[in-house]
Amino acid sequence: MNTNRWRRAIAPLLLILFVIIGGCAANPPSRFEQAQQESTKSKATPAVAKEATQGASFNKFFPKTGNGFTSTYTQEKKGFAEAKLNKGDKTVAMLSISDTISNPEAADKFKQSTKKINGYPSVLQGSTKTALLVASRYQVSVLSRDPSFVETDREAWLGKFDLQGLSQVK
Repeated sequence: MNTNRWRRAIAPLLLILFVIIGGCAANPPSRFEQAQQESTKSKATPAVAKEATQGASFNKFFPKTGNGFTSTYTQEKKGFAEAKLNKGDKTVAMLSISDTISNPEAADKFKQSTKKINGYPSVLQGSTKTALLVASRYQVSVLSRDPSFVETDREAWLGKFDLQGLSQVK
């Protein structure tokens, strides 16, 4: 009888003790918090270099449209600008200019280039993207979004960019 009373008295005390200990324990950081902490501690370089050109300043170098083609700017951020190239109501390609100063390795693929468009080294990236490098810094790309928009179309549209103007950007 005495032991039952003792058990009844100790049970609520143990329960209270477990609640207090459990409530005071620190929760481990979530995987997102942990990744943020690790990236903040490291001396990692920022994703976009401070010297990268503002994306909005690239817009004036994009090709003028006509003959059934229209373009819509879809993204402008530091070091990058992109536009959809539409024919009618169909997106046939994506046009972009990116500043490789944030990722110099992106320009390395042009060192082995044997093809040029308007005097600038050009490369085929996969079967749907053609790119060229201006002033050893700016990558200009055309990515097919429709099977009817082939490599010769991409090359023609690369030639319509104001590449000479882009080469003067500092």
